[in-house]
Amino acid sequence: MEFTTGGRLEVRITASDVGKRVSVRSLTGSGERHARFTDTVGVLTSWAAGVLQITRRGGESVLIAESAVVAGKVVPAAPARRRGVPAASVDELVRAAARGWPAVETERLGGWTLRASAVEGSGRPGRREGFTARANSVLPLGDPGLPTAAAVERARLWYEARGLVPRVQVTTGGEHTDELLAAELERRGWLGERYALLRVAALAPLADREPDTRVRLSRTPDPGWFSLYRRAEALPESARKVLAGGPSVWFATVPGEPGLATGTGAGGTTVGGTDAIGRCVVDGRWAGFAAIEVALERRREGLGTAVMAELARQALAEGASAAYLQVERDNAAARELYDGLGFADHHAYHYRRAPQD
Repeated sequence: MEFTTGGRLEVRITASDVGKRVSVRSLTGSGERHARFTDTVGVLTSWAAGVLQITRRGGESVLIAESAVVAGKVVPAAPARRRGVPAASVDELVRAAARGWPAVETERLGGWTLRASAVEGSGRPGRREGFTARANSVLPLGDPGLPTAAAVERARLWYEARGLVPRVQVTTGGEHTDELLAAELERRGWLGERYALLRVAALAPLADREPDTRVRLSRTPDPGWFSLYRRAEALPESARKVLAGGPSVWFATVPGEPGLATGTGAGGTTVGGTDAIGRCVVDGRWAGFAAIEVALERRREGLGTAVMAELARQALAEGASAAYLQVERDNAAARELYDGLGFADHHAYHYRRAPQD
């Protein structure tokens, strides 16, 4: 990473570069023997009172004292796209993902969408839980039509009126993502949580294998599908509406081996019930995968790949050509599976949760 001109380190950024992607080299540690250089790359989200705030690709913020900066420059907005990976803007993918996991209730606030899917009868007194953060958070696409502070307050009141924790989904690490909004929410005390990645891949290679007759596809999830879904304990109607919502939804199930007693074993394993499940929503050129689950005792046998292959085959038949999925950043096993299937990171996202009393 080159910061020099004529062999000298240079700081080529100023406070006027807030909102741009930058690379900053700073000196950390004290004393000549212990000091070292640290390079930080991300969006410059503020520069005030002698402190720079940089939001990295994954959504974490880094504070750097202006006095510690020894070099800095503006860098390209996004790295080059990997060959063979579908091209798409963040906006296109975020909208497709939202259509593929639709909330039960929505309301527009300018370009923002307020989403709620409260689980009936849950949560502590005066507070209900929502079925997944995706279906219970603000989707901030475009101008809310109000100053940011007023829009955030309007959203907070909307969720609190429904007994839900106010959350905003923010994207990072791409072109025209939400680093500035994320930083503003952080300054207001909204906590970051549920850090994840949206990944994309070409669809055809996923289906490039012999058909697997163990995988059954249906338009609605049956009891066997729900038996393996991690959120399956007494799923309320609102949760079922989210799972079944979307332009063209398919559910995949691999039943357990016949002749075994049905039940739940130690560690959440399924005995004689369901070995693997998956969900796919087809929306134009996109096929969105979710809920890829394999019983613990059947993992490392290729069932997850088989489920995705059959869902991909169906999506191809409906005209889709590209795939996306969302995975928690720390889920190493899932990321390894998806790496092997050709998925690449497109952008990151996380949620900002309002401070609680």
